[in-house]
Amino acid sequence: KFHGTYLQDDRDLRPERRKKKLEQAYSFMVRVRVPGGVCTPAQWLALDRIATDYANGTLRLTTRQSFQLHGVIKSNLKRTMQAINENLLSTIAACGDVNRNVMCNPNPHQSEAHAEALALARAISDHLTPRTGAYHEIWLDGEKVVSSEAEEPIYGPHYLPRKFKIVVAVPPSNDVDVFAHDLGFIAIIGEAGRVVGWNVAVGGGMGMTHGEPETFPRTADVIGFCPPEQAVDVAEKVVLMQRDFGDRANRKHARLKYTIEDRGVDRFRTELEQRLGHALEPARPFRFESTGDRYGWTKDHRGDWHYTLFIENGRVRDTPDRPMKTGLAEIARIHVGDFRLTANQNLIIASIRPRHKPTIEKLLRQYGLTNDFTGLRLNAMACVALPTCGLALAESERYLPDLVTALDDVIESAGLRDDEIVIRMSGCPNGCSRPYLAEIGLVGRAPGRYNLYLGAAFDGSRLNKLYGKDLSHDEIVGALTPLIASYAKERADGERFGDFVIRKGHVAATASGADFHANLAPELSAA
Repeated sequence: KFHGTYLQDDRDLRPERRKKKLEQAYSFMVRVRVPGGVCTPAQWLALDRIATDYANGTLRLTTRQSFQLHGVIKSNLKRTMQAINENLLSTIAACGDVNRNVMCNPNPHQSEAHAEALALARAISDHLTPRTGAYHEIWLDGEKVVSSEAEEPIYGPHYLPRKFKIVVAVPPSNDVDVFAHDLGFIAIIGEAGRVVGWNVAVGGGMGMTHGEPETFPRTADVIGFCPPEQAVDVAEKVVLMQRDFGDRANRKHARLKYTIEDRGVDRFRTELEQRLGHALEPARPFRFESTGDRYGWTKDHRGDWHYTLFIENGRVRDTPDRPMKTGLAEIARIHVGDFRLTANQNLIIASIRPRHKPTIEKLLRQYGLTNDFTGLRLNAMACVALPTCGLALAESERYLPDLVTALDDVIESAGLRDDEIVIRMSGCPNGCSRPYLAEIGLVGRAPGRYNLYLGAAFDGSRLNKLYGKDLSHDEIVGALTPLIASYAKERADGERFGDFVIRKGHVAATASGADFHANLAPELSAA
């Protein structure tokens, strides 16, 4: 895992192979670490080829601005890893009990502040990358000089109790869901448009376990402000505190959110400041507006163009009506800018020179790469789940499009086609698609059955709450249909769906981890 791979099997094939007394259809998932989600057209083409030659022919853009390759069989694993590294990419620390891919707003050309966010994401990623030589020895045929077991300068001999996630946000966009992660940096922008420093948020996390109320999602606490030159040191010291104080006896209780819950925010801040050797400054005001992406064309101050493309659930593949994989490869062959993955599983074709814009526009039309979808679908996100994820209890990526199609009929009839409503689905309660921060969140319990959560804030600052338990497709649609209809008729001016269901008393605002598990809609409970 520390080298970015997971052993999986095709769960769709298990019953048939079991009957034939065959072992499971094993393969590897390989995750590529891409700080800030930025890659070149040449790297995109290389990953396209690797997916075709060694994987299942598709690319998966993740909720953490990285790539995943699925279906890599064992005999192709080393070739895959070497091909990734030959194109100046890496898989090290994309999985495992280390700092994972560092995310930020994906468009550094939008402003000076966005460029500084990318620079910070890359600096933190470089600083916290494991130093082990084993990665090169195993995958890249590096020479073993003395030993690959030398202690890591930051992680020590035992690494972290569990994974660690860091993001960098630039208000007013909260596209990285800064409150969902162990550590977040929120840009505070001065009058000149430059970053004067960063608010520091700690203790966010999405995972929980069904039936275990001592596990829960949590939003991060903003504990202070630091100037730009201190940010990397703050990141290191927070990681060191989790290394030293995180729970190593119980992996379900091993994330930073539980360390902070157990020790208290004030005590955590005091100990952090002792390690830093100085106090954090008081947090400064900021405001978020949404967690979504800005689709379509935008132009930056240099005159270059950027096109944000909706990619349903992040899966880049060819279909009869939308041959996306082929179309993006054609664009990559002529594009001289870069490709930027968003935290919402979408793609920005960035830094398009004005002379190239007409050609790329033509290719987008030719391959059906438009964004002509409802606001609900454009704000939908799902984890992979079945058939490859070993933790999945229910479908997610393969099912959410069908659920959205059913809800689109309701949306259209209510006159809400262009209204943004955030819906996210996870095949298990670990919450890789951050469903607990969705206005409509669905979490798998069993095949075809989901818990329904409602009421998160549109700006990503408030968790949702349990509304219905163990629901089927028809029950989900039946529960949401009257809520959507009443939202269309009774909402206040500018009121978001998540705020509406709280104001109308369908769910209460979530105040704590324990409170997160407490609500259930009376009408659904009675049914």
